[in-house]
Amino acid sequence: MDEADVFDGPPRVTNADTPEPPHPVNWNLLTAHELEQEWLALNRWVDWLRRTYGLQVAVIPPFWHHHPELVWELSALHLHWLAAYDPEQNASAPLGWHRDFADARQRLRDWVTACGTHGDRDRPTRQAAWPGDEPAPAIQDVKFTDRDSEFVEFVIAQVRKRQEAEDEFYANLADDGAP
Repeated sequence: MDEADVFDGPPRVTNADTPEPPHPVNWNLLTAHELEQEWLALNRWVDWLRRTYGLQVAVIPPFWHHHPELVWELSALHLHWLAAYDPEQNASAPLGWHRDFADARQRLRDWVTACGTHGDRDRPTRQAAWPGDEPAPAIQDVKFTDRDSEFVEFVIAQVRKRQEAEDEFYANLADDGAP
């Protein structure tokens, strides 16, 4: 039996062919696959942003991905940019994005200063111990020579950790459902 060739006739457009509007990203709830996709998309955009606007390390350091406060801010800024430049958006939306970008740059500077990351080295953001907490471990700077390789290794480790958590979650569901 002959089946219709997918190239016969006019293309069929479905809802699946229409891109979704940007939606908030909750980094805590992403699956391993979604996490990898979001890291790669955000990294591409942050690289574009820093080059396009000539941003200094004091605003976006090379190892921003190690600092949740920077990840959340840059992720929100990325989504805001996507929404502002969506073809369905009104023409003044990019102006609103630039106004918010000015505010975000100041917050980014503040967080970069607080976390102490630099152009060629990084360290974990200092955490204040509250009464009853274990004392925070000593903070050590780590020097990096190849930012892109380090980013790839970081994402692989993050995705692997998330996949292990998913696998454990589903294994526990299977164990709970056993007769």
